[in-house]
Amino acid sequence: MTATATNNLSVPELPHTLPAEQLVKSLAVDAKSGLTGDEANRRLEQYGPNALQEAKRESAWSIAVRQFNSVIVWILAAAAIISFLLGETVEGWAIIAVILINAITGFVLEFNASQSMDALRKMDTNPARVWRDGRVHEISSEDVTLGDILMVEAGDLVAADASLLEANQLQVDESALTGESLPVEKATAPTAEDAPLGDQHNRLFKGTAVTGGNGRAVITGIGQQTELGKIATMVEQAERTATPLEAKLDSLSKVLIWVTVGLAGLFLIVGLIRGEEVRQLIETSIALAIAAIPEGMSVVATIALAYGMLRLAEKKVIVKRLSAVETLGGTNVIFTDKTGTLTQNRIEVHTIQLPDARADVDVQAADQTLNVTNGDTQIIESDVYQQLVLAGVLANNADYNPHDTDTKEVGDPVEVALLKFAYAAGQDPDIIREQYPREAEKPFSSDTRMMGTLHRTDNRYVVAVKGAVEEIMDRCPDMDEALQQKQRDMSEQMAADGLRTLAFAYREIDEKPGDDFADSNLTYLGLIGFLDPPRTEVTPALESCREAGIKVIMVTGDHPATALTIARQVHLIEPGEDIALTGRDLKPLDQLTDADRERLMACRVFARVSPTQKLDMIDLYQQQGDIVGMTGDGVNDAPALKKSDIGIAMGQRGTQVAAETAAMVLKDDSFTSIVTAIGQGRVIFENIRKFILFLLSCNMSEIFVVTFAGFLNVGTPLLPLQILFINIITDVFPALALGVGRENSELMKQPPRDPKQPILSRNDWGVIVFYAFVITVAVLGVYLFGTRQLGLSEGVGNSITFYALSFAQLMHVFNLYSGKGHFFKNEITRNRYIWLALLTCIAIMFLTYYVPFLREVLSIQPMQAAPLELIIAAGVVPVIIVQVVRTLTGWGR
Repeated sequence: MTATATNNLSVPELPHTLPAEQLVKSLAVDAKSGLTGDEANRRLEQYGPNALQEAKRESAWSIAVRQFNSVIVWILAAAAIISFLLGETVEGWAIIAVILINAITGFVLEFNASQSMDALRKMDTNPARVWRDGRVHEISSEDVTLGDILMVEAGDLVAADASLLEANQLQVDESALTGESLPVEKATAPTAEDAPLGDQHNRLFKGTAVTGGNGRAVITGIGQQTELGKIATMVEQAERTATPLEAKLDSLSKVLIWVTVGLAGLFLIVGLIRGEEVRQLIETSIALAIAAIPEGMSVVATIALAYGMLRLAEKKVIVKRLSAVETLGGTNVIFTDKTGTLTQNRIEVHTIQLPDARADVDVQAADQTLNVTNGDTQIIESDVYQQLVLAGVLANNADYNPHDTDTKEVGDPVEVALLKFAYAAGQDPDIIREQYPREAEKPFSSDTRMMGTLHRTDNRYVVAVKGAVEEIMDRCPDMDEALQQKQRDMSEQMAADGLRTLAFAYREIDEKPGDDFADSNLTYLGLIGFLDPPRTEVTPALESCREAGIKVIMVTGDHPATALTIARQVHLIEPGEDIALTGRDLKPLDQLTDADRERLMACRVFARVSPTQKLDMIDLYQQQGDIVGMTGDGVNDAPALKKSDIGIAMGQRGTQVAAETAAMVLKDDSFTSIVTAIGQGRVIFENIRKFILFLLSCNMSEIFVVTFAGFLNVGTPLLPLQILFINIITDVFPALALGVGRENSELMKQPPRDPKQPILSRNDWGVIVFYAFVITVAVLGVYLFGTRQLGLSEGVGNSITFYALSFAQLMHVFNLYSGKGHFFKNEITRNRYIWLALLTCIAIMFLTYYVPFLREVLSIQPMQAAPLELIIAAGVVPVIIVQVVRTLTGWGR
């Protein structure tokens, strides 16, 4: 046993393993009177306040700067500088405008930075009651220090980590820290050295809520040294990795950079060898650079993702970071919590075990119906069953009113479940309590592990008792050994099935008994098993995940038997599968053998897992190249939510910490919403892929036009400013229409794309070159025909090329349909935004010809009717060629 020594104070590293007397001695404090005021001030000065360190927040300036940290932006900036140096100021300002539009759009949509540490600090502002100088003082939670004797009672938030000196029916809700769905009963006895947080019953943890009873505890950890503080440190240190879309677009940008530099350099070298004018060569090289870079790609990607965000918001999914939309679409592994995500986060009566009958039941309190789903259907007709319902209402301090929406449920969740059970069984607890007024109560304690109440009715007295099965049976003398053993076996089986069990007994007497009314001569009634029922919609959602090739893994702080039961009920695992690993089974990531890794990868259910172990599991899958989604609701989930590729927080029951750490928040806490978001993410990725195919094939056609014309020495068919105009106007609108398509009927029936593959496959690049070549041949064909056969001037030929290429690229959008359906009826022709984009772009093309300012800037020359026919032919012919090739070969789909 090691400890941290500070002057005369020794703080144990494993306080849960030590008895209270030893802890008090090591912390140099009087358990009865507490610290003196002077000593408390000295320790506060020495150890600092009981507050979490504030994380560095990303400033608006750093977010803005990041928008310009892109190789594409750098090349465009270089092109703008060269344009200014050459005196082409309009061209230079146009390029700068493109850069600023991209940057402003990205900045506005990314300004919601993570506020995780602020949310954690808000949990520190509650008052605390401590013993000092022999009296109780109420102070700020930030002013408590090591060795303080902390007083807690129902309704308090625990101010710091502490070990219990005294516990009176003390129950604490630790779900935000451990994931345990039920309040934990606390005791003073030390626990095992390797006990996880959820099993350290002699400890209180900062940020958890006291739901019942009271107690005294000595503080053993403050600030960053608390379990909450350790999690806060992990949240701060867990780095957000680049999302798959960001990485793929960055990789694509690098390819485009090499293409740009290579073509521009080659063109410049060849031109110098041929003795051409240097200025003209530089301007043409700039034109190539502008042509090679799809300036609208960032804007279109951003808007497509933002549009996906709006659609998901309509489905109760709030996405905080744009790229998270697409990331979820590529997710192939999901770590999901159990409580509230796969289950309904409400305790219900699930199993009834009478001495001679058993049944599983479905409780519908609001409808006052109870159906036997398995077992003896006649059980609800027996007298013992009616007495069991009665005992559950009488030995109960909760309140449940199905008609009151504000205070519908008050009290212990198990006791509320018993009242719902009574309603479903056709009984009204309020009427029962009027008929059986309470005379006395023997409250639950960790020593007796039972609760009893005494009631009077019709000059008789009724005793109702509930508690641990062993304690109840010891007080029932009429039970023979065989029946006792049967009930013990059934209780163990119910616990193995993940049920929390309580035994019930009663007694009727004529005279009022003494204080020991619940200690003897009871009549045994049976057992009730409680379960947090699964969500009905989860099973088909998990089936959709299987069809989509997504692996779903349950990670919970609950009991492993409970986790396995829910996993079977929602069909997360196969009926015969019974493997559930706990935190004790998991080694640190750097200590795993190949056999350990294989064992972990095969398991689908993990229970009693610590925050550090969640990080290791996510890291294990990410090392394999998987895209990992993580759901969570508690403080303990925050580091894993940040570490995962896509963190998904619960909006209804989740903590503020989890919601602000995650990239996405589910307003309805439903796993089905995750599946919906995955489908939407796949649609968005497919849309992004389509508009990138469109933009790159259009840009490559511009490269081919400029390059082929230069090598053939047939003039300059396109000017740099014309190329820039095409890229940011007539290309962007159709690309944007492609980016907001809605169709996804087949995407969720396909396996997830390989996360290791780039955004464009080798086949996609072949298709891009094919599309670009066909458009280039058509456009250069009409340029050469106009200048050589019709005798048009080079200026008019340049104008023809500008409009011919613009129209050809607009018509090219019809080549981007997936192959489902036919040319006149598919996802492209059914997309109304496509038609709106085409009409808008055609209108803009007319403006460039008829508005003098635009004509001058773009160097447009007057044209006659013949060039118009050439322009239309340049747009229609490539579409015909592409469709013929697709029909004959199937290539290009």
